[in-house]
Amino acid sequence: MPELPEVETILQSMKPALEGQTLSSIEVNRPDLRLPFPQGLSTIPLHQPVTRLRRRAKYILIDFQHGWTILIHLGMSGRLFINPAGENLPPRKHEHLVLWTKDKNRIALVDPRRFGMVCLFRTTQENQQPQLAHLGMEPLSSQFTTQTLTKALATTRMPIKNALLDQRRIVGLGNIYVCEALFKARIHPQRAANSLNAREVKRLHSFIIEILQAAIAAGGSTLRDYVHTDGQPGAFQNLHLVYGREGESCSTCLTKGRIVLIQRMTQSNRSTFFCPHCQKNPHK
Repeated sequence: MPELPEVETILQSMKPALEGQTLSSIEVNRPDLRLPFPQGLSTIPLHQPVTRLRRRAKYILIDFQHGWTILIHLGMSGRLFINPAGENLPPRKHEHLVLWTKDKNRIALVDPRRFGMVCLFRTTQENQQPQLAHLGMEPLSSQFTTQTLTKALATTRMPIKNALLDQRRIVGLGNIYVCEALFKARIHPQRAANSLNAREVKRLHSFIIEILQAAIAAGGSTLRDYVHTDGQPGAFQNLHLVYGREGESCSTCLTKGRIVLIQRMTQSNRSTFFCPHCQKNPHK
């Protein structure tokens, strides 16, 4: 599933094609994805300028001047493609939704597994939208500080890996970037969240921001389905230090003259990658 850097990369690519533009038509090619396509989707957003594109957690939000918002979630295999005016390409397989602007830009949602989602709601009712109402703080916002991270972790003994994946606390973080941040911060993924001391929380806070920004700059991580809106893959997967590297040597340990292999374990049915030397578990 695309995480914050992938969704942010897609969002930034969509802005030149959509912000300030007016939709001339919307093609809905099937009745549903994970949820039914909303009634009025093919008519309500038409003929009104798009005022803003923004991201909330892993959701893309398209705001219209008349007070409506389209929400897009890519799910497991969803991709968005942008074809500028004049590119007369044939429709792609599994192309379930197509947005056309008056300038003839074409934005297509492709989702083979149909785990994605498209919603339409009044912008003023965003906080009541079920997908958005429970979400926590954005890790790239001014709200995300060492103090707010400390507070978010202080109330739970769940493993720190699970706490960082909890979208009610911090949004947008997924398996890849949590594994990478915990490695950089030298924190074992099974540590109880409320056991981190002030120095560890400060270090973790810094590396979460650093890794997310680096991943956005690299265009995200392409492991399976994710690609940019022009079909090109991201590049951050080439910079992973632990994620997906089970059985390979830890690069940090190699610089110290040690050979320690990256290990994988399962937490809440998800693979966790870590270095047993750099990320020692103090409870073992």
